[in-house]
Amino acid sequence: MRMLRSVSLRVQLLALQLTIVLVTVVSAGGLAAWLQSEQIRDSYQDRMIAVADSVAGLPSVLDAFDDPDPSATIQPLAELIREASNVTYVVVTDESGIRYSHPDPARIGEPVSTDPSVPLSGEVYVGTQTGTLGRSWRVKVPVYDAGGAVIGTVSVGTLESELQDDLLEDIPALLAWLAGAAVLGTLGATWVTHVVRRRIFKLEPDEIATLLETRDAMLHGIREGVVALDDAGRIALVNDEARRLLDLGGDGGDLIGRPVDEVLEPTLAAVATDDADVTDRLVLAGVRILVVNRRSATSDGRSVGVVLTLRDRTELHDALRELEGARSATEALRAQAHEFSNHLHVVSGLLELGRTDDAVSFIDRVGRGGTVTRTAAEGVTAPAVSALLLAKAATCRERGLTLRVDAGSRLDDDADELVTILGNLVDNAADATGHGGTVDVRIDQSADGAVRILVADDGPGVPVEQRRLIFSAGFTSKAASPGAGRGIGLALVHRIVQRRGGRVTVRDAAAGGAEFEVVLPARVPAPTGAGP
Repeated sequence: MRMLRSVSLRVQLLALQLTIVLVTVVSAGGLAAWLQSEQIRDSYQDRMIAVADSVAGLPSVLDAFDDPDPSATIQPLAELIREASNVTYVVVTDESGIRYSHPDPARIGEPVSTDPSVPLSGEVYVGTQTGTLGRSWRVKVPVYDAGGAVIGTVSVGTLESELQDDLLEDIPALLAWLAGAAVLGTLGATWVTHVVRRRIFKLEPDEIATLLETRDAMLHGIREGVVALDDAGRIALVNDEARRLLDLGGDGGDLIGRPVDEVLEPTLAAVATDDADVTDRLVLAGVRILVVNRRSATSDGRSVGVVLTLRDRTELHDALRELEGARSATEALRAQAHEFSNHLHVVSGLLELGRTDDAVSFIDRVGRGGTVTRTAAEGVTAPAVSALLLAKAATCRERGLTLRVDAGSRLDDDADELVTILGNLVDNAADATGHGGTVDVRIDQSADGAVRILVADDGPGVPVEQRRLIFSAGFTSKAASPGAGRGIGLALVHRIVQRRGGRVTVRDAAAGGAEFEVVLPARVPAPTGAGP
């Protein structure tokens, strides 16, 4: 194995193919020689049977059997037929095996040297035997009289050496064909070796293995998701991060070779099959907001596939929204502190003037005013949701809007999905209503943990024909701007609600705008014991 690895791939490929060519040519040559030999033997056999039958049926030969000296008539005829048919011998015998003809006249009158019992029994014998002339391929047939009795035999044969000579006459032509096949095979092996080497960029097996190991380590170790497609639109590669972001599961091997439409969501598949490259496009995949880049892969000037890179923007999106809420809340609290300082000056002045009743009245009036802390209902004890409502209230005030949380609202569940749902619905309602508009929020949580959220506005509302479309990823009725990521918020809400097993609907609000209702069933507690 060490010596084999030290030999270049080019030499190994060429040697392997030449070995295959050599074995094939030698095997084919041996088979062709054997077939030619069998063909020659069959040809002689057919000729010998025809000669033997014709001699056994000649009237002059049959009449000669009754003569005092049968060989005087049979020997000249047998020699004439032997020379005309190009066989080694034609021997005629009586029923005792005594020769009436033979190429060597001295053998006439002697018994045959091989067993004549087969033709004397009325059967035809075909085979190889060794006689007075040597080893020969022979045929023996019976001779019948007019009454059908066997009165003798006719043996016709050809020496095996003559068969070999006929075969050797064909060998040069066969060797020429085999040599031509070997040359063509060698040229083909050289061409195939060159093509294979060029297709693998003249790399050695160890170098290819190193490249594959490095590629796998790099692709599966990076923090970005990578999905590669071949030129036919089938999955060629999915790294670990892409499987996590797309919730594909498994090790990715079962995805290789499948059409992109069967693996990726329609919005992501549309990006993958688009003709143009894409940079930093926001796409909703499951409940994640992904930043997608699409690049066409080329080799030697031709397209070989598409590469998608995926980045999770969900966490960044949430962090930016929380930061914006915190900043808005800070600004609102700073304004409130300034306003509170002014109120203290008024109270101080009234007390100095001795107008105690007016001071008490002013304090009571200001205390019932719309400060930030009163925008969240007392029943909403979930910290994250309560903080979100405070931040959204401050943001709405800066935009000239009013966010009202129903005083009867109640919520103890502080799940992240509730923050995402409520944040997107409030943002959507705030975008829909104009300056001076109002957004109403009510949250109810039943004793078993089911949650119902109502968000209504007094904007233009949602047309009936669009109420199914607004939950589709990418659909928006607002003016789109590059990189704005429109058409994601409501689609994300819809997918989160579906995953929770709930429902989200939209209808006309009492104030004339749109009212969104989200119903989330109670969570099923995880089993504490091991099941069967």
